[in-house]
Amino acid sequence: MKPRNKVCFVVAAMIIAAAGEICFASGDGDFQYWSTAGASFDINKDWKFAFDEEFKLGDDVGKLFYHHTDMGFIYRGLGEWIDLGFNYRQVFEKDSEGEWRQENRPHLNVTFKGELFGLDVSDRSRMEFRDRENKEDVWRYRNKLTVKLPFELTNFKLQPYLADEVFITLNDDNIDKNRLYAGFSVKLSKDINGEVYYMLQHSRSNEQWDHANVLGTAIKLRF
Repeated sequence: MKPRNKVCFVVAAMIIAAAGEICFASGDGDFQYWSTAGASFDINKDWKFAFDEEFKLGDDVGKLFYHHTDMGFIYRGLGEWIDLGFNYRQVFEKDSEGEWRQENRPHLNVTFKGELFGLDVSDRSRMEFRDRENKEDVWRYRNKLTVKLPFELTNFKLQPYLADEVFITLNDDNIDKNRLYAGFSVKLSKDINGEVYYMLQHSRSNEQWDHANVLGTAIKLRF
């Protein structure tokens, strides 16, 4: 694929991702910035430990409203095509009254990885238990499908990707959130990877759908 065609393809994909707003949006959405930093290291050839922290700024990037710390163990011994993750996440998020609330969220992850039509594809299924302060405890299933495009852009070797994640609260068997991503990953050094993405998030509350436009960055270290 010629460089010009590559760029056009990526731009078109991002436009398609953003177009989802037309289907779900119930009004002007909040603009947010999400920042993630994480690290991981190999325990042995089969096990890895991973840790990350994430901060979210909302109200047009004017106020911090979310923070989580996540850590867990990833088992890779079943094969190159599958990872198992056993994690715990502690969440602090502001409620509708502006009060900080805590949530304890253990989660189990199964990620299938492979190649399809020359594309790197991964599908992560997550089952999480949400132990929430001042709210009913619930189980939630999440599925995230990610497709990495088979080329790199610019001298920084940016690799574009697209992803979609669906959230289903099992107590009522309804889809209550969807996230559509378009972004780039980059290898900053041998042990440091970076990521920049745009994400369109649709969230259901009281049978109404709201949306948010998110600019996200992530940096991950490997020891």
